[in-house]
Amino acid sequence: MTAHTPGRGPLDFTPAPGAAPFPRMVLAQAGAELRATLRNGEQLLLTLIIPVLLLIGFSLAPLIDVGDGRRVDFLVPGVLALAVMSTAFTGQAIATGFERRYGVLKRLGATPLSRSGLMLAKTAAVAGVELVQAVVIVAVGLALGWRPHGSFLSALLLVVVGTAAFSGLGLLMAGTLRAEATLAAANLVYLVLLGVGGVMFPLSVFPEGVRPVLEALPIGALAGGLRAVLAEGVALPLGPLAVLAAWAVLSLALVSRTFRWE
Repeated sequence: MTAHTPGRGPLDFTPAPGAAPFPRMVLAQAGAELRATLRNGEQLLLTLIIPVLLLIGFSLAPLIDVGDGRRVDFLVPGVLALAVMSTAFTGQAIATGFERRYGVLKRLGATPLSRSGLMLAKTAAVAGVELVQAVVIVAVGLALGWRPHGSFLSALLLVVVGTAAFSGLGLLMAGTLRAEATLAAANLVYLVLLGVGGVMFPLSVFPEGVRPVLEALPIGALAGGLRAVLAEGVALPLGPLAVLAAWAVLSLALVSRTFRWE
């Protein structure tokens, strides 16, 4: 008697090669991206250690004047915004720039995962890193006496749209500049926006004429929006949300037209 396998005729041990299901491939690549980020000392310093040190240092030391409110209530939303920028923009721009230089993107784009799947996996990895950042920063903030207000869903919406905006800008830089130029430019932008984006200092310390420009920056909009929700209890700050959405649409549209895989 000959054994049969339904749909395949006689029992056959011949390998049947084929691509794994698309969601499984995306999750596998996202896991690899996430592990690589968390194992990279420089990336860990940028995305987690620096924001936490800034939060602790500026909360405990009277180095800034935030008005009548407590420093920790002002700082936690700004540091959360900084964490999003460090991961979605700075870290992603540098990593993607060097992957493009060394041909990693070209090789991965030729696999069954496809280029769209690769970008989806990178987005999932960014979201995973941001989740780790949020847990750590919120835990440190609560230990320092922070008590959040407002809607968690509103804050999450701001983070999601802000992530899209910063990811678009990071990929735009990584897909058009050389890797070394991306490294320098991404770090420079990070430092500049840290200083003028309302992360550690209120925008009220800047001249009145430049405040609208700073509020229109993605970091200014994200920090201001999160502060409005988590510190002031605003239901949904439509102005910052609109600014972030505009940056996301514009940057991602430019990425779709200009990104070079090699």
